Formats: sequence, C-alpha cells, structure tokens
Amino acid sequence: MYLKKIIWGIVLLGLVAMAAFAYFVYSSVFVSNTGFNNEEAHVYIATGSRFSDVIDELRPLIDNPITFEAVANRKGYPANIKPGHFIITKGMNNNDIVNTLRSKNIPIKVKFNNQERLENLAGQIANQIEADSISLLEAMRDTTFLKDTGFNEHTALGMYIPNTYEFYWNTSAEGFRNRLRTEYNAFWTEERLQKAKAINLTKDQVLSLAAIVQKETAKVEERPRVAGVYINRLKTGMLLQADPTVIYAKKRAEKDFDQIIKRVLYVDLEIDSPYNTYKYPGVPPGPIAMPDITSIDGVLNYEKHDYYYFVADVTNFGYHKFAKTYAQHNVNKAEYVRWVNANGVNR
Repeated sequence: MYLKKIIWGIVLLGLVAMAAFAYFVYSSVFVSNTGFNNEEAHVYIATGSRFSDVIDELRPLIDNPITFEAVANRKGYPANIKPGHFIITKGMNNNDIVNTLRSKNIPIKVKFNNQERLENLAGQIANQIEADSISLLEAMRDTTFLKDTGFNEHTALGMYIPNTYEFYWNTSAEGFRNRLRTEYNAFWTEERLQKAKAINLTKDQVLSLAAIVQKETAKVEERPRVAGVYINRLKTGMLLQADPTVIYAKKRAEKDFDQIIKRVLYVDLEIDSPYNTYKYPGVPPGPIAMPDITSIDGVLNYEKHDYYYFVADVTNFGYHKFAKTYAQHNVNKAEYVRWVNANGVNR
C-alpha cells in the first residue's frame, strides 16, 4: 500500500511537471508577447548586433524578454542575426517575432530635397538609413568612383536627383551611392538625352542650368519660362547674370553656407568665382543645388519666347515679370527696388 502511494505520488508529480512544461512551452511560443498599444512597432537591428543588443532593442516592446530569449535560442536565432528594419504587429507571439526578425527585412522610403552641398545631402540621408554622414560623404566624394563615372567635385551633386526611393535601412554608404547612380542613368532616357542635345547642352550643363531655375522660382509652372530666358541668353552669347549663382559664389568663397542672403549687392557681383555668372559666361561648372525633376524637365522643355529679362513681381508674390527689352526690364526692376527699399530688405 505504501509503495502504491509513492508510485502514484511520482506519477502525479510527473503529470504536474509535464503540465507545467507544456504550459511554459505554450505561453512561450504561442501566447502574445507584445507590450505596445499601437498596431505595429518598428525595430531597427544594426549591422554587427549581438543577441544582447537585439534584446535591448526589443525590451520596451515585449512583455516577457525571458520567454522570447528561450524561443530565440531554441530556433537558433542568436547565431543568425540579420540587420535591418522589421515590423512587429500587435499580438505577435515569440515564434512570430523570431521569424519576422530572421527573414522580413522591410524596405523604407528615403527622400531628400534640394540640398546645396554633398555635406547637406549626407546629413539628410544619415537620418534615414543606418550609414552615418561621414561614411556617406566619403563614398560620394570617392575620387575613384567619380573618375569611373565621369563626375568631378563640381558636378558630383548632380548625380543625386531629389525624389522618394525605396531602400533597405541597413544599406551601406556605397550601396546608397551606387543605387543613386543607377537611378541617375535610368532618369536620362533617350528622349531626355535628345532634348539636351537639341539645345546643345551636356547632361551636367542641363543640371547646372536647372539648379539656377530651381533657385529662381518655386512655382513649378513658371520654370519652363524662366528656363527659356536663360536659353535665349545662351543662344545670343549673353551672360546668364543669375543672382542665385552670386549668392552661391559668396557662400562658397566665405565657406559659410548657413548665411541667409535675401538681396545681392553690387559688390557681390565682383566675386571672382566660376560660379558667378555676372563675370563668367555660360553655365557654372556644377549645380548650385540639386535641381528636382520639374526644374530639369523645365530646362529640357523650356518655353520658346522672346523674353531676355525677368524680376520678382511684387504684385503677385512668388511669380516674376518678364521683359523682352532692357528698357521694359528697367521699369519692372525699378518697381521691385522701390518695394525692397520700402520693406527694409538690405541683405
């Protein structure tokens, strides 16, 4: 009788242990282990991360790190950590979370706008992907890459056409640069190349002129007309005399791209720089900013007209008054100067 009790006791203990183990397995693998209120959470695993780094990244997002670690170890995840951007949805269990981190690196949308320098572009991109600004700038300035692709220190900025692109978050600096080179090549279709040839401009020159147009007007619908003014000047051998190039030349000469210049002074027109189109003929040696697609196509599809001059329209802000003759331009300019002086715009 006593032996039977011992046996039954051992059996009961075993059943309890098995039940406890089954419950632990069930709760570890199949029960939700998310601890956030939103529908989803974004996880970023850096290149070279250890399992402890992953746990630290997940800790604010999961209820029970211990059960997650147990399942992850069971599935061999610590030996096969993948960097990237992953999305965990509310209600996921540990098994789902591990499977997501192992194989579901989700691309992100990377966008950038009209930056004046590669330094600014590198900083903007570094806020969106894993690569830091220093490595990005080094990749963009790499002399071997520039030589192999036909760019130089002046034209390199033109390779980066502002838009929204899909990238994996863990894309390297070189990977980002190379992808934008591919996008640049795809942008220059045969149709665009033929249009550039028709106005006797290279791709680099189109980009340099488009950057001026970009700076001159924020109104997309006005860009072909502004481009037409500069094309007319180029065709007749006139200097472009574009104020944005003087502003850029001043910033470049003074190594201060943070300064805000609202008014170009006569003394600025004497700055000796190949970017100063009041002193040097033709388009500048490189873009003074990254022109967007509307500005580039504004040059390639410029409006054919007889205008050679334009000045800001103080009766319709954001737009310009165009003139065919210098005499008419002086009338328009006098109106603008009166407005500038009356509003105290000195610099």
